[in-house]
Amino acid sequence: MPESPFRLVSDFSPAGDQPPAIDSLIDGLLRDERHLVLRGATGTGKTFMLSCVIQEVQRPTLLLAPNKTLAEQLCAEFREFFPGNAVCYFVSYYDYYQPEAYIVQTDTYIEKDTSRNEDIDRLRHETTVALSSRRDVIVVASVSCIYGMGRPEDYQNISLHLRAGSEMDRDDILRRLVDMQYLRTNNYLARGQFRVRGDVVEVLPASGGSVIRVELFGDEVERIRLLDPLTGEITGDEAELSIFPAEHYVTPEERVEEALAGIEAEMLERVEYFRQRERWIEAQRIEQRTRYDMEMIREVGSCQGIENYSRWLDGRQPGEPPCTLLDYFPDDFLLVIDESHIATPQVRSQLAGDRSRKDNLVEFEEFEARMPQPIYSSATPGSYETARASRDIEVVVRPTGLIDPEVTVRPTKGQIDDLNAEIRANIDRGERTLVLTLTQRQAEDLAAYLDHLRIKTHYLHAQVDTLDRSSLLRDLRLGTVDVIVGINLLREGLDLPEVSLIAILDADRAGFLRSETSLIQIIGRRRPRRCRPPSTRRRAGARSRWPTTRSTGSRRRPSARPSAT
Repeated sequence: MPESPFRLVSDFSPAGDQPPAIDSLIDGLLRDERHLVLRGATGTGKTFMLSCVIQEVQRPTLLLAPNKTLAEQLCAEFREFFPGNAVCYFVSYYDYYQPEAYIVQTDTYIEKDTSRNEDIDRLRHETTVALSSRRDVIVVASVSCIYGMGRPEDYQNISLHLRAGSEMDRDDILRRLVDMQYLRTNNYLARGQFRVRGDVVEVLPASGGSVIRVELFGDEVERIRLLDPLTGEITGDEAELSIFPAEHYVTPEERVEEALAGIEAEMLERVEYFRQRERWIEAQRIEQRTRYDMEMIREVGSCQGIENYSRWLDGRQPGEPPCTLLDYFPDDFLLVIDESHIATPQVRSQLAGDRSRKDNLVEFEEFEARMPQPIYSSATPGSYETARASRDIEVVVRPTGLIDPEVTVRPTKGQIDDLNAEIRANIDRGERTLVLTLTQRQAEDLAAYLDHLRIKTHYLHAQVDTLDRSSLLRDLRLGTVDVIVGINLLREGLDLPEVSLIAILDADRAGFLRSETSLIQIIGRRRPRRCRPPSTRRRAGARSRWPTTRSTGSRRRPSARPSAT
């Protein structure tokens, strides 16, 4: 694929505090300064400023966001700014994850059980394909980008490169596809599968898109065509293209036997360890399971939980960190950590939070070593960023002339009636409302109660499917839903200009969601009003409230607790 430069497409031009901030970021990057901080108030256009920087420095970019909802919104914004470039979305693809476990007393082995989201898996492959074939790539990712993946060298070297007019045996093509973990089928062609009809081979790549039809004449690739996967219509011809593996964990055939030998040696060592301690059940179980996995790898090239053997398959030394998405980027890539006051501690907490998952994660020191020139973007940067910043660039003036919203605190007495009245007044003005609670149960109960009052309401929290979250926010903006009740996902970075009222329940309670930084971030989700003369402004708090309430029950009024300050 021909390389394209980053080209920003926008009707806007830098204004207010944006031009000096953009110039300072570009100057810092060109001077190889590390740890640049962009301290921008909500609504100052940090995404647009970062887009201007990317266009100027012309470097592949990884933007790390603290949650999937914000990552999806940022991805949509960058796609609008860079329609001619590759803007990719990379988050965890697990809808369900149950780790493996073993109960010795009952000799019960519980296999690891996972459920992958196929759409997200396709987007992840789309990301690695883009990084392996071009430089004009922007990847918006969650913390999933530091999880272990296969080696990028293997991923690229094992790919199948096709060129019209070149000589290639049909059987060689089929063997290469099998080595890349593609499955053969004679029926409907799904993602990651191929089918053969005489001298015609059709492949639907793991990254989705068009079906690739390879037409052969003897040992010559006569034509490469692209087909619509739904209708089968021909959409175009290609002179040459590459097909990348269907899985990120791929190992060259010559390394498989060497890896299996290492796996077996380690297995025998562990079996002997258990036998010396007379733990016969554990010894029998680990030998049985490992030998089954080895046979699967030898015969079909993969097995369930193949990432557990990644050290041997990658040829890494003990203690050597695994490859991650960061390794798929070139050495000069640009790292932007959005809402850094949340994202940076999120990366650092992986080791302390769950030691058993550490084997598939990167220690923070390793992550720091792989960071090229990070830009920390936040309205409230944390102590880690500010302590290391070579430049702390502050942006206060909004180019739109908007000012911060007004804030009031109300007592809990009559809180639900008060909230109901404010929501209905907001609906009459054609505007939307966000309500934040402390727990998922409170969000669901309050949403059910408001829905019972005939207010179009939905809840939004981490248990809602990843791709459904953006649909709910889109329904809010379109007016299909008037109120969304949430917890943490409605806090950092979301841009919802239709929202003019935010109600924060239990605002007086200290905790993770009730710190000064968190409350500042929550305030930023509300649409500020344009500055007007005092005589024409509404009374204080008429549009933005902080009712301090608590909700319980689904079809009855949530109970109130003593007034909060």
